[in-house]
Amino acid sequence: MKAILKTDGGSRGNPGEGAAGALLFNTNNELLNFNGEYLANTTNNNAEYQALVIGLKMALKAGVTELACYLDSELIVKQLNGEYKIKDENIKKIKLKIDTLLPGFKIITFTHIPREENRLADRLVNLILDEHQR
Repeated sequence: MKAILKTDGGSRGNPGEGAAGALLFNTNNELLNFNGEYLANTTNNNAEYQALVIGLKMALKAGVTELACYLDSELIVKQLNGEYKIKDENIKKIKLKIDTLLPGFKIITFTHIPREENRLADRLVNLILDEHQR
């Protein structure tokens, strides 16, 4: 099964209260599933990576074998594609989790997209943060 994953993470303050969100679509751009998580005290980059972990697990659970991942963090995409090294120790640990999930996919790609093309994932993150702050 082929699918599209859009993820986003963010924090209010850096570090600060954060959230991660992931949306899984079929190739007709129909929403299959979504999930998100509140992250008490985190950085933007950490939240971006956590969102990807959430999304990858969701895709594997749905039986996806070919996954196109779209993120609005150019840094994270370049790190995932091996263009930049990961220096932060916490991010390295999350990347190890991602590395254990990758063999579950026959094909997987990571692509940077502008924020405007990632509005739904961004909205999910903000809904989680807004709800937690009430």
